[in-house]
Amino acid sequence: MTSIAVCPGSFDPVTLGHLDIIQRGANVFDEVIVAVLHNRNKVPLFSVEERLELLKKATEHIPNVTIDSFNGLLIDYVKQKQAKAIIRGLRAVSDFEYEMQAASINKKLGPDVETFFMMTSNQYSYLSSSIVKEVAKYEADVSDIVPPVVAEALKAKFSSSPRNK
Repeated sequence: MTSIAVCPGSFDPVTLGHLDIIQRGANVFDEVIVAVLHNRNKVPLFSVEERLELLKKATEHIPNVTIDSFNGLLIDYVKQKQAKAIIRGLRAVSDFEYEMQAASINKKLGPDVETFFMMTSNQYSYLSSSIVKEVAKYEADVSDIVPPVVAEALKAKFSSSPRNK
């Protein structure tokens, strides 16, 4: 039987920390579906379509990874995809409380689905999409914290942004 895991997130934008978790998840599971959440609580820099394209390009070297998007409850999406696992990355203890609550409700709603927490590699423990956007907004070099395709997209996004003028 094929083991399928879903790695959900906003990925606005995808960072090398995200790719670290995705790659390591792909080493454990037969198939990893990276699922971009349509998050109504956040105002994204990149549209869902842009994030999907950036993720596809950033993960094209990982053969057992597919990219998708979803609305609604994660657990419903996981069941729809017949996945048995959710992969969540943890950067620090501060991430754990929220992730534990989310894992608990997912377990209640989907008892057959397990959540796997993966600690990010130390070199990415400080990294978040919010930090990347803040640094990129001021046209600083982000090439060592995001995939090249994302660095280019950030440069294009912020060089055309009226807030930088």
